[in-house]
Amino acid sequence: MAVMHDVLLLTQFMRPHRLWLLMLVPAIGLLYLLLNGRFRPQPGRRRTRLDLVIPKDASWKRHGAVLLALASLTSLVVAWAMPKAYTNVPRDRATVVIAIDVSRSMVASDVQPNRLAAAQTAAQAFTKELPERFNVALVTFAATTQIVVPPTTDRGAVDRAIENLEVAPSTAIGDGIYTSLDALKLVPPDKDHPKETAPAAIVLLSDGATNIGRSSLAAAEQSRAQNVPVYTIAYGTSTGYVMEGGQRQPVPVNHAELSAVARASGGKKFAAASKDELEAVYKTIAQSVGYEKVYTEVTDKYAGLALLFAVLASLGVISLGARWP
Repeated sequence: MAVMHDVLLLTQFMRPHRLWLLMLVPAIGLLYLLLNGRFRPQPGRRRTRLDLVIPKDASWKRHGAVLLALASLTSLVVAWAMPKAYTNVPRDRATVVIAIDVSRSMVASDVQPNRLAAAQTAAQAFTKELPERFNVALVTFAATTQIVVPPTTDRGAVDRAIENLEVAPSTAIGDGIYTSLDALKLVPPDKDHPKETAPAAIVLLSDGATNIGRSSLAAAEQSRAQNVPVYTIAYGTSTGYVMEGGQRQPVPVNHAELSAVARASGGKKFAAASKDELEAVYKTIAQSVGYEKVYTEVTDKYAGLALLFAVLASLGVISLGARWP
């Protein structure tokens, strides 16, 4: 009941006057307590047929059935008052730029089979999590950046491009963000909403820190000014390394810069140290960019709860009746 109380405080109603019927719930509960006390067997009283029909060890079932019935009545009254609350609704359209670091450190094998291969698989799965009408673009960055695939709804084109990624020297996170913003300028117009700009976001995966090109923090601030949050993914472990000239070169994942980028852009920073973790992060981001909170009627939610509680209460009554002669 405490949970239901908290839910009611966070919910508004289209017919709030109907909530007065909630007074029936404590009234019926009080009546049950009074009757339960009145007919409770007293010491020395002769046992009746009712005492034989309903055994003492079934009292918890009886109390539980009553509580479930009251919960069902509460949910039914709330549903009748036509509640409204914020719910996640799939966006009709948006643009997501997938920006992937293809610097040489991405061949480190601390993530099996290596960072880049695992990132490719996870990115392809991510595109499938997004609504069909979303435009998706692919940007890569190392020493230089490239719009590999401009914004499109053709998931096959994006998947094939992800499959063919190759590594290159250095890491230019700032330039990667600027190029992602340039990619957003190529979004094809929506014939149904030609004058409206669909929301957009950048999902940037990297394992290192900027060592060439423009400032990533300045790029993040520019992204925020254009209302485009950057969701960063720090990918890899602290023990990663690559072999260069027969020598191990440590390439630990850098969290600080990606945290600063996400914060400055109005996005969020994630971390993944394995392929499974990366896929989970991508799913979380897909939920975040693919849905929006809309204030809408949720009558069916409470009607469903009322039905569930009613079924459970009925099962409780049936379990009592199953022992009747």
